[in-house]
Amino acid sequence: MSGTGPEGWEVVIGLEVHCELRTRTKLFCGCPNVFGDEPNTNVCPVCLGLPGSLPVLNREAVELALRIGRALHCRVQSSVFHRKNYFYPDMPKDFQISQYDVPVNADGWLELPSGKRVGIERAHMEEDTGKTTHVGGGGRIHEATFSLVDYNRAGVPLVEIVSAPDLRGADEAREYVEELRAVLVATGASDGKMEEGSLRVDCNVSVRPEGTTELGTRCEIKNMNSLRSLSRAVAYEAARQVEVLTSGARVVQETRHWDEADGRTHAMRSKEEAFDYRYFPEPDLVTLSPSDEWISAVEAALPVLPAERRRRVAEASGEAPGSEAVSTVVRLDLDDLVMAASSAGADAGLALRRLANEVAGALADAGRVSLDPAAFVELVRMEQDGELTPAQARRVLKELVAVGGAPRDIAGRLGLRSLGSDQLSSVVEQVVTDNPREWERFAGGDDKLVGFFVGKVKAATGGNADLRAATELLRGRRSQSGPSTT
Repeated sequence: MSGTGPEGWEVVIGLEVHCELRTRTKLFCGCPNVFGDEPNTNVCPVCLGLPGSLPVLNREAVELALRIGRALHCRVQSSVFHRKNYFYPDMPKDFQISQYDVPVNADGWLELPSGKRVGIERAHMEEDTGKTTHVGGGGRIHEATFSLVDYNRAGVPLVEIVSAPDLRGADEAREYVEELRAVLVATGASDGKMEEGSLRVDCNVSVRPEGTTELGTRCEIKNMNSLRSLSRAVAYEAARQVEVLTSGARVVQETRHWDEADGRTHAMRSKEEAFDYRYFPEPDLVTLSPSDEWISAVEAALPVLPAERRRRVAEASGEAPGSEAVSTVVRLDLDDLVMAASSAGADAGLALRRLANEVAGALADAGRVSLDPAAFVELVRMEQDGELTPAQARRVLKELVAVGGAPRDIAGRLGLRSLGSDQLSSVVEQVVTDNPREWERFAGGDDKLVGFFVGKVKAATGGNADLRAATELLRGRRSQSGPSTT
């Protein structure tokens, strides 16, 4: 396997991410936009498409769409709503109000933690469809005994974000969705809950021989609602297409369904083109033309976004913006603690390591932690100044995350204190004196024995020694005394 796909092949991916907006009401009516209510209770003549009803555009939804556009560096422009015509049971009007050739947001980009920029072709507004549940036969329509339709979701405001075909492989696709989700949540436009359908991903996959530039025939994999499914589906579909091409056949452009249970994609229907939907302008809505003042106000109110947060943490800590530690603390919203340490003159690099390792681990176990910034900074200073060894600091941090308190009080309660340099030097000398044979080998160049001596120092001090300082003392003594102690 190569870095992006089956050996000798390059995987080319473009993603369409459907993001439900966090509005109080639906896009064109006053029905509540709420997940999990009783089926078919949040409906009205407008979202059911009853005769004589007229849509009224939700200003809050437009505001959130503008936030998304500016966060993704898009050009915001006057846009037109169209009717996208097709029949499906979860479409009560038999058309979907969407934007076609003139989207509100166009020509943007998203910067990934790796530093790569992915083009954003468009981020347009549209209404969501209802939800169909197929009962029996594993939830697939062709095996179901009957189907149920819930129209609560019909008319919920969406922004569909369409990337350029700039992604290469499952890992980049996952990284893109993770970063996009972080941006959407940061702007307040979406809660990003894939498990509730707030964020759904359609993935266009094609393959081509490495070193070529012509795009292959793509297949679209519909409605993946987890990052795990996305990664598995891309890997499977790429391998499937390579197998088709190497057998001498041609890839058919089509829409496919990902089956999580059997780990395969399955053909659903031939891929539709734009003309299949018979788009025409929505006659009941006027052109959407946000003013320059409105766009500027939206942009000015945007929070600091993940890419800039990574740059800040990297500058404070000395780490690369794309490093795993920096990406982890920003993804987990722990970066304010790094910046607090930096502002207080504490070691931001040390703070970053503790957060990316111990605190991130506690989050993975508990799902949520509460850590007082002042207490965390004090603990970093204690380790930085040698009051606590790294091992002791980790123990105090564990208590700090679990129950809170003051680091010095916790260290006192646990009986933790770091030995002074004179005390540590005495312990090192005693350990060397007590183990002359091992010292002679270590002094003669057997560096593996440093672990032996450090272990002796740890045991002799009851774990209260700074083991890195002990290692430095041992190596310093070796360089001064030579191989013999007798």
